[in-house]
Amino acid sequence: MTSPSSSLPERSGADADASAQSSSDSVPARRILVRDQPAQAAAKRSGWFSALLRRLHFYAGIFIGPFIFTAAVTGALYALSPQLEKLIYADELYANSTGPALPLADQVAAAEAFTGGTETLKAVLPAPEPGATTRVLYDDPTLGENESRAIFIDPATAEVQGDLTSFSSEGALPLRKWIDQLHINLNLGAPGEFYSELAASWLGVVVVVGLILWFMRAKTTKKLSTMLRPSNKRKGLRRTFSWHASVGVWAAIGMLFLSATGITWSQLAGANVDKVREALGWGSPSLSRELDSSAAESGGSGGGHEGHGASGDSAAAPAAKPAPEDFDMILGMAQKVNVNTSIVEINPPTDANTAWRVRELQRSVPSEVDSVAIDPNTMEIVDRLDFEDYSIPAKLTHWGIFFHMGMLFGLANQIGLFVLAVGIAAMVVWGYVMWWQRRPKHDPSRRFGVAPARGAIARAPWWGIASVVVVGAAVAWFLPLVGLSLVVFLAVDVLLGLRARRKTRAAAADSESERVRA
Repeated sequence: MTSPSSSLPERSGADADASAQSSSDSVPARRILVRDQPAQAAAKRSGWFSALLRRLHFYAGIFIGPFIFTAAVTGALYALSPQLEKLIYADELYANSTGPALPLADQVAAAEAFTGGTETLKAVLPAPEPGATTRVLYDDPTLGENESRAIFIDPATAEVQGDLTSFSSEGALPLRKWIDQLHINLNLGAPGEFYSELAASWLGVVVVVGLILWFMRAKTTKKLSTMLRPSNKRKGLRRTFSWHASVGVWAAIGMLFLSATGITWSQLAGANVDKVREALGWGSPSLSRELDSSAAESGGSGGGHEGHGASGDSAAAPAAKPAPEDFDMILGMAQKVNVNTSIVEINPPTDANTAWRVRELQRSVPSEVDSVAIDPNTMEIVDRLDFEDYSIPAKLTHWGIFFHMGMLFGLANQIGLFVLAVGIAAMVVWGYVMWWQRRPKHDPSRRFGVAPARGAIARAPWWGIASVVVVGAAVAWFLPLVGLSLVVFLAVDVLLGLRARRKTRAAAADSESERVRA
């Protein structure tokens, strides 16, 4: 083979020496280059993980951002709803007089007279404090599931102060219920719940990925303290990123908490949570209100509203209508057992085989959610349930739900949730602003920024690919909507890649045609 130098003209001695020296120096240089290629390849492969996370964070932000933003805005509104409820329904919630409370018998009798005594009495919630009203709840066939007709009674005068629909066990009134459903399903019913499940499921994933990227960047830049606070000294993309990243780090624990507790209410992922809790024995115990067969056969002479049991030998007989004075007696008995707070609900029997139930409803710290079941025939204790007997996971579940609903710490809890929700919404907005700020300045036709480079999986080692598959499969099983949306992301990414490749080939073909014509 002819060497490259053989084709060059001969040179004088100095030039030849220089050429020889240059030639001799070039040999080790080539060797060094060859020796560095494996190291460069390894360095290229080492960045596959951060590249994968950046691309995942980007796609999740672009496609799931609107769902998270909507959940954050409606969540902020829900955090304010308890206070809005107190303002809007003040006439129903607060008594007109401040005298000592009359017996529950008088208050229930007033509600019965107001309704005509034809509706099924479902529960009584005595006034929890001076100045508040008593609620008497009725089953109304015209209302939906978990809805009751609530009659508000002044406990000092037994006058009726309001007649509204009450929702769920928390006693939410129409405005708070509307906001609650807006947050859960956009008031679209069961199909709309998939929006909030998608937001809750992806929120945790996005936060975890964002935290990993933040720590990687902090480790590289060695500027941990700077990255913990937003900077207004920077401009453009850097300033937006500073706010997005620093607020995200400070709000990370709160966002992970909202994601975890929000998932428990979801349809698909929530079912998986229930399975895990049941398998680990973390479920919450329940109070038994069932009486023995002899009590069912004898029928109750005590309280209870008219039952609607099906006909047949095994069906329990309807319960007798409760007398108004029964509520005072049952509450007095419960207070001797484990009921020691004024925020309670008294439920009469639903049929002859069901006991009375008195349960505490104090969601704030210290939580008081004890309950007791009382036989209407013998006035003996059928069962009791004390919160102190709950397992630690069950207690944490209750506290987590109460905190998510803004009940655990009262007004402070609600303010904290509102600030957190506003922060989440702001981070979504900053994310879209960064997308716009990263648009190519040299290409006016591009209105938005380009996605992080693809090819991370192609550069990953075999164990990295295996880890991604295993983790992805586990997450997709536990959070089904995350798995489904990941498939959509991959499909979109493949289509965009094919489109970009066709454009590149077309541009190359046009360039070649122009070169040939020239």
